[in-house]
Amino acid sequence: MTALILALVAGAVIGLALGGLGGGGSVLAVPALIYLLHFTPAQATTASLVIVTLTSVTALTAHARDGNVAWRTGLLFAAAGIAPAIIAGAAAGHLPEALLTGAFAVIAALAALRMLQPAPTEPSGQVHPGKAGAAGAGLGAVTGILGVGGGFLAVPVLVNVLGLTMRRAVGTSLLVITINSLAALGARAGTGIQLDWAVIAPFTAAAILGAWDGKRLSRKIKGGTLQRVFAYVLLAVAAFMLVDVLV
Repeated sequence: MTALILALVAGAVIGLALGGLGGGGSVLAVPALIYLLHFTPAQATTASLVIVTLTSVTALTAHARDGNVAWRTGLLFAAAGIAPAIIAGAAAGHLPEALLTGAFAVIAALAALRMLQPAPTEPSGQVHPGKAGAAGAGLGAVTGILGVGGGFLAVPVLVNVLGLTMRRAVGTSLLVITINSLAALGARAGTGIQLDWAVIAPFTAAAILGAWDGKRLSRKIKGGTLQRVFAYVLLAVAAFMLVDVLV
């Protein structure tokens, strides 16, 4: 019963962050699964991919209805990340737990610092295919090995490199995240990682419902304020994880 309550609460908080900020909230899923629900790092990153995939599909549907998904651009961007996501996803189960935790903490810290920076400028109209391919591959690798969606990385690239408006970049990033997460999940299917679905199912359901509430919350509170609060929480989580690995 305690695990169920923790899963529901953690999922709701992460969903609120995803819905309120349009990305980045999934970075909290892995530490919540490790420290609150006692998953191993390999289990947590795999379970996070399930949560990220289902939550992203739900949010993608809403953005697609509003016409805010650049399907061709998103598919091309995601294509560069599929192979890295599969390779990294297959390798993740064989890496030392301390290495996975430490790497995740570094990525979480980078995500927090990125959120504290000014929002990406509106597109210049110049597209750089080489940079886009490299960014897509890097995002796929991060998704595969650490189980995070990577919206905090995808959105700036889609705006500044591929020339999308901010609104369409957020919607398109969900398409990229969904494809990369599915590829990484497929790679992990044969690794023998055991998952507790009695915890993952309510966690995911709460995250999806929380995302809808987060959208409503974002209309009442300035996005910049929400983003700064979340970034500082994420920095604290990253610092805790690094200390836990090093001490």
